[in-house]
Amino acid sequence: MNTNKLQIALLGNPNVGKSSVFNQLTGLRQKVGNFPGVTVDKKVGSTTLRKGQDATVIDFPGTYSLYPTSSDEKVVLNTFANPNSKDYPNVIIYIADITNLERHLLLLTQVQELNIPVVLGLNMSDIAVKKGQQTDVDQLSKKLNVPVISINGRTGEGIELLKKAVLEVTKQPVSTAEAYAFQKNEAEKLVIKEILQSESIDNPYQASLWAHHVDDLSFLKAETKQNINTIRANHDYNDMRFQIDETLQRYNFISPLVQNVVKENHQLNASSLTDKIDKIITHKVFGPIIFFALLLLVFQSIFSWASAPMDWIDGGIANLGEYLKEILPSGWATDLLLDGVLAGLGGVLVFVPQITILFFLISLMEESGYMSRAVYMFDRMMMKFGMSGRSIISLISGGACAIPAVMATRAISNWKERMITIMVTPLISCSARIPVYAILVAFAVPNESVWGIFSLQGLAFMGLYLLGIVATLGAGMIFKLILKSDAPSFMAMELPSYKMPYWKNVALTVSEKVSTFVTEAGKVIIVISIILWAMATYGPGNSIEEAATKAEVELQDMNLDEVASADYIASKELEASYVGILGKTIEPIFEPLGFDWKISIALVTSFAAREVFVGTMATIYSVGSAEDDITPLREKLTSSVNPVTGEHEFTKATAYSLMIFYVFAMQCMATLAVVKRETKGWRWPFIQFAYMSALAYFGALITYNIF
Repeated sequence: MNTNKLQIALLGNPNVGKSSVFNQLTGLRQKVGNFPGVTVDKKVGSTTLRKGQDATVIDFPGTYSLYPTSSDEKVVLNTFANPNSKDYPNVIIYIADITNLERHLLLLTQVQELNIPVVLGLNMSDIAVKKGQQTDVDQLSKKLNVPVISINGRTGEGIELLKKAVLEVTKQPVSTAEAYAFQKNEAEKLVIKEILQSESIDNPYQASLWAHHVDDLSFLKAETKQNINTIRANHDYNDMRFQIDETLQRYNFISPLVQNVVKENHQLNASSLTDKIDKIITHKVFGPIIFFALLLLVFQSIFSWASAPMDWIDGGIANLGEYLKEILPSGWATDLLLDGVLAGLGGVLVFVPQITILFFLISLMEESGYMSRAVYMFDRMMMKFGMSGRSIISLISGGACAIPAVMATRAISNWKERMITIMVTPLISCSARIPVYAILVAFAVPNESVWGIFSLQGLAFMGLYLLGIVATLGAGMIFKLILKSDAPSFMAMELPSYKMPYWKNVALTVSEKVSTFVTEAGKVIIVISIILWAMATYGPGNSIEEAATKAEVELQDMNLDEVASADYIASKELEASYVGILGKTIEPIFEPLGFDWKISIALVTSFAAREVFVGTMATIYSVGSAEDDITPLREKLTSSVNPVTGEHEFTKATAYSLMIFYVFAMQCMATLAVVKRETKGWRWPFIQFAYMSALAYFGALITYNIF
């Protein structure tokens, strides 16, 4: 634990607005990593408590208690039960929803017994006012023996008072271990006493946590676990009964306390705006219709709203390429920059508007409280496909990226439902597929309107997403029949009040996601583009020169104009290069799907990341073209003609086949790596890759033969 710089833990139940408070405290001074040894997200930021006094803030996953039922909660347990953890805090900022205070204080009373200074932040104070609810903050502070600050995480109200309280509480000695005097069973007292005597700890509640969760505490040494298990066995330690008894005693303290300090105006609260909206939003008929209407809006927006900025970026990249070609000296370095790096990277930057719109709309649904309603509405339906309502969060998140979506399954406590969700989530079309879909849809589908309202291309875009959803549910049903689980399934969750999105949070979320997309994809694309350019520019021995000479001889018997002749020579040189040799080698595998050797190369490279397909195609077509101007990829595909046969190299049948292939294909190494970490082995990632690849291959094969 860092003694020079305060380390603050931001703690609380799910859906209490911790992320908003974290953003208010840290602003742009934040980063995302993982907790040691697990794939659970760890958001860390820096805040200034006063001039010259900075502090590190760690935003812990939403947690209901220190008796965990999910991977997220186990991370919190492993940190707070281990004073030697590098994430162990000097002080806790505990965020609670002031409108539902009773159910949010269980975890607070637990961490208090660890003798860590605590400041209680009562969030959503503005909603409490609208509901006519009044809370006696002073009385609550006195009863809990902690500073209590009313805050509004969305507007920043009370944040400075929260910082001041953090500084004050660290100056005072804390003695809360016996604050509530919860009675322990005699067996539990003996176990705690013996653990305190035999292990190097001095906090009774910490010893209790070690006794309860000995097998879940990854930091304990093998001999420590053996010692604790021996102590438990000697005293007939009934783990579950002791947990229930303790929880009931805590609520015997919490419930009367909340009743005394919280006064509600029941007349104002009788039929809140949230209740009125929920009667429509969660209606068994209108609810799903509204949900799918919102999805349609998302897909129409991705295609329609983004078209103008995409054209600007497309034109800007082309103009930049022309400008650089004029001012830079001719040579391999310029060719590398223009045909390799710029062509590949430009193929991804052009899709930033669509990525931005997607993340913006998803953030609005999360911020407003709608996403929790989607979980509630679809729980019963998802059970038919082997999943739960919580799976909806992963599946919707999968529309942005499969990696956090797979990690979000940690909130699903039932093993079977979690495994099925992990196995089918990558079938949901993620944002990395947007560049691929956008190129192919723009090529194959006319830019026309339907009924004067909908874009035909937008409907095709939505159709690809819906196909992925259908495949997801079908795969879930099959896995439901295959996988067995004895544990019962249940879901209990709290529906937050509706609220206007806080635009600062939305902006931070969108900027973080888009910058991550661009930088992560950009790094991969630049490396692959450079390698591809080199492989496409050079070949074994004098193969490229010999191919050019042979092409010139063949041209004598052809009646081609100057441009077509130049393209013919360039294509033959490309075929003689290293990339051409590799492409021709793997072409027979993909030829039945309508893919030539160029597309085959793009399929292989896009396994690093799906969006690399576009960069690869842009690089290959740039190197393989004799044109002097820098042309956007969409135009290259449209104008690419075999100089000998006069036929288009890239047809609509090829485009449709590719669309289906990418709907189903597991073209993402990072996702497989995360699945491997989440499932603790290669068995499930291998099964996932195998069944998705088979779906992609045979789906594309059928599609190509139809068209």
